[in-house]
Amino acid sequence: MDRQAIASHEVSKAGHVPQRDTRIWEAAIDVTYRDDGTILAKSPLPLPTFPDRLTDRLVKWANEAPDRLYLTEPAPDGHRRGLTYSQTLDLVRRIGSALLRRNLSTERPIMILSGNDIEHALLTLAAMYIGVPVSPISTAYSLIASDYGKVEHIYNVLTPGLVFAAEGARFAKAINAVIPLEIELVVTRNPVAGRACTYFAELASTPIDPAVDAAHAKVGPDTIAKFLFTSGSTGAPKAVINTQRMLCVNQVQLANALTFLSDEPPVILDWLPWNHTFGGNHNMGIALYHGGTFHIDAGKPVPGGIEPTVRALREISPTIYFNVPKGYETLLPHLRNEPDLARNFFGRLKTMFFAGASLSQHIWDELDSISTETTGETVMMMSSLGSTETAPAALMVTKETLRAGAVGIPMPGIELKLVPDQGKLEARLRGPSMTPGYWRAPDLTAKAFDDEGFYKLGDALKFVDEARPHLGFIFDGRVSEDFKLATGTWVSVGPMRAKVILACAPLVRDVVVAGHDRDDIGVLIIPEEDAVRALVPDLAKTVSLAEVLADIRVRSAFQTRLDALARDSTGSSSRVSRLTVLETPPSIDANEVTDKGSINQRAVLTRRASVVEDMYSDNPSPRILIANQKPRS
Repeated sequence: MDRQAIASHEVSKAGHVPQRDTRIWEAAIDVTYRDDGTILAKSPLPLPTFPDRLTDRLVKWANEAPDRLYLTEPAPDGHRRGLTYSQTLDLVRRIGSALLRRNLSTERPIMILSGNDIEHALLTLAAMYIGVPVSPISTAYSLIASDYGKVEHIYNVLTPGLVFAAEGARFAKAINAVIPLEIELVVTRNPVAGRACTYFAELASTPIDPAVDAAHAKVGPDTIAKFLFTSGSTGAPKAVINTQRMLCVNQVQLANALTFLSDEPPVILDWLPWNHTFGGNHNMGIALYHGGTFHIDAGKPVPGGIEPTVRALREISPTIYFNVPKGYETLLPHLRNEPDLARNFFGRLKTMFFAGASLSQHIWDELDSISTETTGETVMMMSSLGSTETAPAALMVTKETLRAGAVGIPMPGIELKLVPDQGKLEARLRGPSMTPGYWRAPDLTAKAFDDEGFYKLGDALKFVDEARPHLGFIFDGRVSEDFKLATGTWVSVGPMRAKVILACAPLVRDVVVAGHDRDDIGVLIIPEEDAVRALVPDLAKTVSLAEVLADIRVRSAFQTRLDALARDSTGSSSRVSRLTVLETPPSIDANEVTDKGSINQRAVLTRRASVVEDMYSDNPSPRILIANQKPRS
């Protein structure tokens, strides 16, 4: 995710079930209309005062709550190791003292190859403490990609002075392929064979230099805190400049919106990667800003990866829970089958929060159902709208905007401009939490902003009810993805994709929409393989996906869903007429999928051009399903 997206939910199946009383902000919005059709919207509330640097909050909590647990992570012995706020500040000042000796700067920042752990967090805080940018990089670029082109591109953009990888040997191939020998490599354990490495423990045991606090005092709102790379879904990853102002402003905006955070220090269990703004800025920032406890989750919402999350949730009862829609979906069976787990999960939960994609209605309803059975009330589901360039949260739902598909209203300090574009309203944003631009890419920066300084988000929005603007906005797809049929009718890809996913649940992981300059719409289905294989339980697990998809039972299941979609359509712009299920997954190397799993629609259509041609041919192959026609053998 670069993008936080699509919205919130009220009880849909049983309106009489009470919702847990959670304090969040109330809707307030001012709207202005220009003669050219442009709409301006902003909050009438003033932007609260914000600190000059986020690490001021670390100092605050180390002084006011020195023994409060701040960071924990799973340890090899099955327990969790952790640090208090005072221990964290001490280590941050020691590591910062070590970094001061290394002539690091914005021109020579720190590049972090490995994922979330305590050492990663400490190195980030120490660098921010002395005013040196850090740049966490998706582990997929080093561990999943079959080449290291993205790592090399990122290295060349950054020119780092220090590279960190917790498990050095695990990242050896990428390091040896890209990182020159003269660049210092820091590892926690398992150094890269044949290469000089500095152990992290050496940094952490450095005596505190008085200069470290002097360096901290010089850090200000314009100091660059991070370079966060976009996912590369529209080209090579771009280095988004994240300043201290961006991070601090966004945290006071979030504190204003999520007012319950001031009631007690939040308890968070989170796996979301820190190379993305959702996990690294939003979630980590909330814990630090409010003096909470951040438990690093070793799990992931992938087959075989959810178990560490479940184990942690048996012990840790969060007060706010963040995840992507797939994470909630993967967690659902465990919550349903383990009443004790559900009691611990929902017991003191103030809200659930998601971003990155749309959350399917059946997942919402199931979470409501389990929460109601467990606690007698539902727990609020929230989200917002934003991107890496917006720190990230820019619009946030309110109690008045808790409904499916809504993204809320602008937070204090944010101006939203909606520009008419091909029948839609393109969203643009301005405010102190916006990025100043892309590092070492002035041309890309210039293209990202309009002549009034508004950042072009690329999303389309529409009012829930234009006569009642306080009800906020609904996500209306990505402007760049939409296309015209041969009839000249526009197809809105975002809503169409969500419609197909919902209609085909649980067989579909994602959808690519085709039909540019064609007579009708076709879709390329990226299957949820486990769910598809469940349709043919008699077939061995060793049978290829292609053979599974060729089975008449699987094809009939998709045909039934395609026919239902066609029956429910109201015109050519909403009627899916043909469908095929992809036998091979999207490739990260071919830029079809980002490191966080987002689909690059254009790249998939380009790489699978032969599949699209087959779909629209006069005599398509049997793998193509046509609405209201029986599957052919």
